[in-house]
Amino acid sequence: MGAVVADDGPSGVKAPDGGWGWAVLFGCFIITGFSYAFPKAVSVFFKELIREFGIGYSDTAWISSILLAMLYGTGPLCSVCVNRFGCRPVMLVGGLFASMGMVIASFCTSIVQIYLTAGVITGLGLALNFQPSLIMLNRYFDKRRPLANGLSAAGSPVFLCALSPLGQILQHEYGWRGGFLILGGMLLNCCVCGALMRPLEPPKKSEATKEPTEKKVKKKLLDFSVFKDGGFVIYALAASIMVLGLFVPPVFVVSYAKDLGYQDTKAAFLLTILGFIDIFARPICGVVAGLKWVRPRCVYLFSFAMIFNGFTDLMGSMSVDYGGLVVFCIFFGISYGMVGALQFEVLMAIVGTQKFSSAIGLVLLAEAMAVLIGPPSAGKLLDATGRYMFVFIIAGIEVTTSALVLALGNFFCIKKKSEEPHTKEEASEREELNKSENKTTEDAKVDSIEVEQFLKDEPEKNGEVVTNPETCV
Repeated sequence: MGAVVADDGPSGVKAPDGGWGWAVLFGCFIITGFSYAFPKAVSVFFKELIREFGIGYSDTAWISSILLAMLYGTGPLCSVCVNRFGCRPVMLVGGLFASMGMVIASFCTSIVQIYLTAGVITGLGLALNFQPSLIMLNRYFDKRRPLANGLSAAGSPVFLCALSPLGQILQHEYGWRGGFLILGGMLLNCCVCGALMRPLEPPKKSEATKEPTEKKVKKKLLDFSVFKDGGFVIYALAASIMVLGLFVPPVFVVSYAKDLGYQDTKAAFLLTILGFIDIFARPICGVVAGLKWVRPRCVYLFSFAMIFNGFTDLMGSMSVDYGGLVVFCIFFGISYGMVGALQFEVLMAIVGTQKFSSAIGLVLLAEAMAVLIGPPSAGKLLDATGRYMFVFIIAGIEVTTSALVLALGNFFCIKKKSEEPHTKEEASEREELNKSENKTTEDAKVDSIEVEQFLKDEPEKNGEVVTNPETCV
C-alpha cells in the first residue's frame, strides 16, 4: 500500500517543501483547530445540559476533560494504526468517528451517554486525525518545517475564536441538540482533510534492488527504542512537567476577573485577547525558528518560550485589576503561542523522521496523565486557599521547571549531533538517494566511452576507409 510505504519513510524520498505540501499544511491547520478548540467550544452548551439533565457544572465539565484525555491518551494507539495502515486511511476513519460521536450525542437522554458519544467517540476521532496530520506535515516539509509547524499550530486560536461564538449562535437558534448535530456535520471536514494527505511515492528502482528494499518495509508498530535516545527522554520528562501548569491560567483567568468584580462579558473578553495574540505569535515564531542561526538551537528557543510563559504566570499572580489581567493575557498569548509553535518542531528535530510516529504517541500519553492532574489539582488548591495568586504561582513554577529540565538536560547530557541526518537510517537513505541520482550520469559517461572506443577499434577490424571525393560527404 502506498500509504504504508510513505509512513515507513521510503528511501530516496525528499521532502518537497512546497507543492502539494501546502495542501497538506491546510489540512493540518484545520485538524489542529478542531482538535484543540473543540473541547473548549463545547463548553458553551453546558448551561443547557445542566438545565435538561439536572446535573452540576462539574458533571458537564467531564465532557471537555474526556475529549482532552482521549486526544492525548490514545497517542500509542494512533501510532500503531498509522504504522500499520498509513496516515490517510486512519484520518478518514477518524473523521467518521468524530462526526458520528456528535451526531449520536444529539439524541442522548442522559449525561453518561454524552460522555460515551461526545467524549469518547468524538475524542478518539479527533485523536486519529491530529497525530497523523502532524506526521504527514513532517514528511512534506524539511527546510520550511518550522514555518509549517507555526502555521498549522495557528489553527488552534483561530478555531477557538470562531467556534465559541458559533456555538453560542447554534445554541440560541437550535438548542443543544441541534447544535451538536450541526457540529457533527462540520466535523466531516476532517475526512476531507484526510483525503488531502497524499502519500509520498518512492522513486522507481531497478529489479536488482527490489529484493533488499522489500525487507526494509517491515516496521515495528510501536517503536520503544526511542527511549534509548537521551534527548527524547529529556523532552518527554520536560513536556510532562510543562503540561501540569501550561493549561491552568487560561482555565482560571476568567473566574479570576469575575472574583475581582468585573462583568461576565468583560471577563470572557480576556480569552479573546489571549487568542487574538496567539494567532499571530505562532506563525511569527515559526519564521524565527526557521532562521539559519536559530534552527540548530531550536531546543533552547523552546526552553526560552517556556521560561517566558512561566515568568508571565508569576507576574500575573500579582494582578489586582482588569488592566493587569489584560497585560497578563497579552504576554501569556505571546509565550503560549511560542510554546505551541515549537513543541512538535523540537520533537521532530530530536527523533527524526523515522521514529516520529512512535515518539509523538508516547509523548502524548505521558502528557495525558499530566493534563488530568494539572487543572483539578489547581482547583483543589483554589478551594483550600481561596486565592488565585497561589494557583498562578504554582503553574509558573511548574512551567519554569520544565524549561530548566529541557535546557540543562540538553546542554550537559546530550552530545552535539551532526546537523545532517538524525538517524543512521536517514543517513543511509540519503546516500542511496545520491547514488541513484548519480547513477544515470555515470551510465551516460560509460556509454559515451564505449562508443568512442568502438569507433577507434572499427578501423583496425575492418580496414581503413580510404577517403576520396566519392566517399566523403
